Parts: sequence; C-alpha cells; structure tokens
Amino acid sequence: MQNHGGAGYQVPFAEKIRHGADMATAAVGFITDPKQADDIIRCGQADVVLLGRQFLREPYWPAHAARTLGQKDKLTPPAQYLRAW
Repeated sequence: MQNHGGAGYQVPFAEKIRHGADMATAAVGFITDPKQADDIIRCGQADVVLLGRQFLREPYWPAHAARTLGQKDKLTPPAQYLRAW
C-alpha cells in the first residue's frame, strides 16, 4: 500500500478552498483519530470529515469516537439497531 502522506494530509487543501472560495468542504486523507476529526471541524478547517477507509477497518468508529470525546450519552442508534447496541 502506498502512503501519500501523514494523518490528515489533505486537510490543508479543504481548508484553503473553504476559506478562499467561501464554500463548504469535506476533509479526507488518513483521518483515523476522533480527536483529530473533531479538531478539524472545531477549527474551521472543513465542514465535514469523511472516513471511508476507517469505516472499513473499524465499523463501530462512531461509537468509539463518542466514547473518546466524552459524548457516549449523546449517541443514539437507530431503532433497528437497539437490540445489537
């Protein structure tokens, strides 16, 4: 597997477009840590973080992120998942 950069290596592109063109952007590029994803949004680097490969590696990443960020109580699964939650 070829590595094109470190964690969040494409975030600066999203930030530059977001501020330069005054339009909503999504950040991608090896974003795997909940704190990193949260910081990207809170700092205004992007409007949304996309986690395609991370979801393949860790399907329960949203639950992991909620626990890591102290938001577990705010995580409400869809009704059809309640029995498995």
